[in-house]
Amino acid sequence: MHDQRLKDIVPFVASVESGSFTAAAERLHVTGSAVSKSVSRLETRLGSRLLERTTRSLQLTDAGKAYYQTCVRIMEELAEAESVLAAQRIIPSGRLRLAVPNTYGRLGVMPLLIPFCQQNPELELSLTFSDRFVDLFEEGIDVAVRIGGTEPLPPSLGCKLLGREKMVFCAAPNYLNARGRPETVADLLQHQAILYERVDGTPKPWLFVTEDNHLQWRTVPCRMALGDVDAQLQAVCAGLGVAQSPTWLIRDRLAEGKLEVVLPEIQPDGLPLTLVWPRRKQLLPKVDALLNALSELDIAGPTSS
Repeated sequence: MHDQRLKDIVPFVASVESGSFTAAAERLHVTGSAVSKSVSRLETRLGSRLLERTTRSLQLTDAGKAYYQTCVRIMEELAEAESVLAAQRIIPSGRLRLAVPNTYGRLGVMPLLIPFCQQNPELELSLTFSDRFVDLFEEGIDVAVRIGGTEPLPPSLGCKLLGREKMVFCAAPNYLNARGRPETVADLLQHQAILYERVDGTPKPWLFVTEDNHLQWRTVPCRMALGDVDAQLQAVCAGLGVAQSPTWLIRDRLAEGKLEVVLPEIQPDGLPLTLVWPRRKQLLPKVDALLNALSELDIAGPTSS
C-alpha cells in the first residue's frame, strides 16, 4: 500500500468523526485546506464521492459510509497490533469474552477454564452460554467454541477444527435387560426412541452409517421428543428408551454404569467442534493463551464404560 493512501485515510476519518474539515484540522494540527485537499485526493483516486459538502456540515454518501467503516476497522486493527507488539509484558491480562454452547460449555469447556483462570489471575473472564449463533464482532466476543456449522468463514475470522463428535446409541441397563439388547439396526428400530426436538418442533432423526460408508439421516418413530439434551439424558437414564447421543454428553453416565452403548460398530461421526476468533485479536496474549488452553478440548470421549 502506498504511503499516501494511509495519509489520506486519517484526514477522511477525522472529518467524518469531527463533522467538518475545520474541526478535523484542529484535531490533526494541520490546516483546513490540507484536510480538504487530502479528502479530495482520496475521492479522485477512488473515483467515487465520499462526502457531500455543505456550508455547515459534511454528510457521508453511501459509498462513503462503506469506505468509512473499512477505514475504521483497518485503523483499529493497526492500533491493536501495535499495542500488542509494543507491549513489554506478555502476561495475559484484562477482560476476555468467551462464548460456548450451553451443555458442552458446562461439561466440556468449564473443566479446562477453571485451571486456566487459576493460572492467569490477571484475567477477567466473561462467559456466555448459548446455543444460538453468536456474532463475534457485534457482541465483542474474543473466542467462540462452536459445535456444528460448516459454512465458509469470512477472512476476518480465524478457525481451528478440534475434532468431530462421536454419536452412539445408548440406553439404561434396566431397559435393555427388560427389552433385550439390539444386535442389528432392524432390532434397534423396534425399540422406544427418545429423540431430541429441534427449535422448529420436529424430532431430530437418527444418524446411521450405510454399508458403503456414507452418512444417512433416518426419521424414526419416537416415544418422546425433548427440546433439551439434559432432559433427554434424564429420560434415557430412567429407562424410558434408547437415544442417540454424543459421547461427550454421556461419558459420565457410561463410567457410572447408568448407561450402556448398543451397536457400537455403527457409531457415526457427528458435528464438528471448532474454535473461532477475530484474526486481529490473535496477537493479544490473553487470546493466544485461551486458544492454546482450549486446543485441549475433547469432544469424542469414551464409547463404553
